Amino acid sequence: MMLSRETAGGRWRIRPDGPDKVTGRLAYLTDLAAPDMLYGLVLRSPHLHARIRAIRTELAAALPGVHAVLTHRDVPGLNAFGISRQDQPVFCFDLVRYVGDAVAAVAAETIETAERALELIEVEYEPLPVLDTPEKALAEDAPKLHPQGNVMHSNAYKRGDVEAAFAACAHVVEETYSTPRQMHTYMETEGGLFVPEPDGRLTVYAPTQHGLLDRLQLARILAVPEERIRVVSSPIGGSFGGKDELNIQPYGALLALAAGRPVKIHNSRRESVRAGLKRHPMTIAMKTGIDASGRLLAHRVRIVADTGPYATLGAEVLNFAAEHAIGPYRYANVDVESVSVYTNNGMSGEFRGFGGNQAIFALEGQMDRLAELIGMDPWEFRLLNLRRMGDPGPYGQTIAQTDGAYQVWQKLKESALWHQRKIGGRCAGGRDADVRDAGGKGSGERKTAASAAAVPGNSGGNARPPWIRTGIGAALVMHGFGFGVGLPDPAAGRLRLAEDGRIEAVFGYEEFGQGLLATLETLMIETFGFAPDDLRLVIGDTDRVPDSGSSTASRTTAMMWQALRQMERPFRRKLLEAAAGLIGKPVESLALGPGGVMSANGGQRLIRYADIAGKTAEPIAVETHFHFPTSDTDKFGAHFLYSYSAVAVKVEVDELTGRVRVLEQYHAVAAGPVVNPQGYIGQIEGGSGMALGYALMEDAIMENGRYLTGNLDTYLIPTIADLSGSTAVEPIEDLPDGDPYGPRGIGEIGSVGLAPAIAAAVYDATGVRVNRLPINPALLIRKPEELWKAVSGQ
Repeated sequence: MMLSRETAGGRWRIRPDGPDKVTGRLAYLTDLAAPDMLYGLVLRSPHLHARIRAIRTELAAALPGVHAVLTHRDVPGLNAFGISRQDQPVFCFDLVRYVGDAVAAVAAETIETAERALELIEVEYEPLPVLDTPEKALAEDAPKLHPQGNVMHSNAYKRGDVEAAFAACAHVVEETYSTPRQMHTYMETEGGLFVPEPDGRLTVYAPTQHGLLDRLQLARILAVPEERIRVVSSPIGGSFGGKDELNIQPYGALLALAAGRPVKIHNSRRESVRAGLKRHPMTIAMKTGIDASGRLLAHRVRIVADTGPYATLGAEVLNFAAEHAIGPYRYANVDVESVSVYTNNGMSGEFRGFGGNQAIFALEGQMDRLAELIGMDPWEFRLLNLRRMGDPGPYGQTIAQTDGAYQVWQKLKESALWHQRKIGGRCAGGRDADVRDAGGKGSGERKTAASAAAVPGNSGGNARPPWIRTGIGAALVMHGFGFGVGLPDPAAGRLRLAEDGRIEAVFGYEEFGQGLLATLETLMIETFGFAPDDLRLVIGDTDRVPDSGSSTASRTTAMMWQALRQMERPFRRKLLEAAAGLIGKPVESLALGPGGVMSANGGQRLIRYADIAGKTAEPIAVETHFHFPTSDTDKFGAHFLYSYSAVAVKVEVDELTGRVRVLEQYHAVAAGPVVNPQGYIGQIEGGSGMALGYALMEDAIMENGRYLTGNLDTYLIPTIADLSGSTAVEPIEDLPDGDPYGPRGIGEIGSVGLAPAIAAAVYDATGVRVNRLPINPALLIRKPEELWKAVSGQ
């Protein structure tokens, strides 16, 4: 059943933060101000790669209105940061490695004074050779960007004998896929307010996805105990992974403590583009072979990722990409090698989908090419090779078993959108992959105009001008969530009856637009029977929350569900026992309800929660701590829990302009029970909108290590006009009997499958195979003579 407001029934609720967001009343962290506030700015390198010979700040420090000018000499602790690897300097002191590296920072009474102070800082640079491609960085004679070299991380996995298997294949497809840098383009750019408190502590109001980890990193930089720092991290005007890493926090914190006054930093969009994270561009070469019946025999993958000048979570993104380049299919022989390379390009880092977007675009492209080569329906080809319930994961590891892969496959096959599809020929001008027969000879040929004219590619469309063609394509996604084997992945939660009678649900997560507060409210209402007014949801404040882990990796809903499952019985028992003692009734005759404790059989409220608060010898509170479930394998980064999705799209291609418009989308998602229907649809629709941009228009183009797209006037993202087509979401909620893990994460899966489905639909419409994103319209423009023949009926 399709998920909608109507099918959700009474579970469709207004988000707790919704009214204030849509009316503009909500104050984001970068909206905050404080008395005597100063303004901070960061001086960033204009060079891609250079040696710092001298830094002189005397003129800037002497400027009236300037209260602090800082360089590396003013960092009391660790002059470096990074979630996984602390290789990014707070302030560069010997080398700068990209346009955007921080060299100094100032705090002044006005923005204009701060800008003038930056102009007065003198830095002498000695330019060094620039490595603006991974290929240059991997050359033997390339200068080392870091002491250990230019290979930031590598990952490999092998099973069987791939070369011998290729020799036995009836058909082999070999193709290289390229994916772009993509900007997060969050509404609220990086920024924050940093307030030195009278007691010597520092309060940080700054957007992040992991306030406790920010606190840890800032404590290292400032050389103070973590308890001396408070991080308030919600609400956030969008992140998508881009604010998972520290950005302006070190500079605001150092400036505030040096000046002894509150300091505000807020990046302009241009500054955010220059210094912020982007999705890793990757080149993925795949060679995949099948036997005469279509069964996969061999799969070889080579991934090269450009991580830019510093690591951030580049190693973890690469691990995820390597795992998902194997995906939901069975192979007897697998050989995956991947490498992430330091360059002097802009920063790459964590982004919604976390390497899965790149890998699955390539993998699904292989499946479509192989199916065509053997003359099989592409969806049936996937079923022939699909992992089924009972099979291990991509690395052969133990996983939590569901039949999600088959379930989404079946739902898509039954969908109305897929039924529109017509099997037939394709249009002229299609560019086939490098398709080889068992002997290794190229067998792919360009489609001829004559064959195209015989069977036009207008799958499921009505009568249209001959230059408007429609097509339908699909993709299958297996997406791991949580961090995987070998990585710290804590979870925790707390429930307590507060002094004012509110039930506090306390978690160390952040709300950055994903609907976490609405999901938590729904869980509390449906688990305990509370009313919304009974609740106080506490998140995003390191002084008040336990370490629930990061608000990333599609993990928060699953971890809140598991935490509440562990806390439900003891918290319920404590509340009911307290009420029983106060009103003199047996515990078994009572139940929790809206506003207070009720009679279990009559529903009559017997005592309010406010009348229980403070009346017991000990506080009514429970807390739980546990670790995200992981596989028993020793393969670093391998996942245990997966969600699955099948995506079908219908596109319209204008062969006069080469532009592609998405008309319809269908998403079948197997991720366990739907907790928050409105949020579920929002995540899939929002993720698919981001994926539409990734497929059709978004590319943060760099030339010689510098962004050509420096602002949103030259970087296009989808608007409501691009997203006006219909989107149907069909959740598959059932899990195997006895499954203890509950809802799987869906925060990312909606962003992963759309691009390969669009590529398949474009081929269905035009006969053009796509191996590079975003899709270049020039590839889809039909030759004038062909259009003339179509129009004139010749």
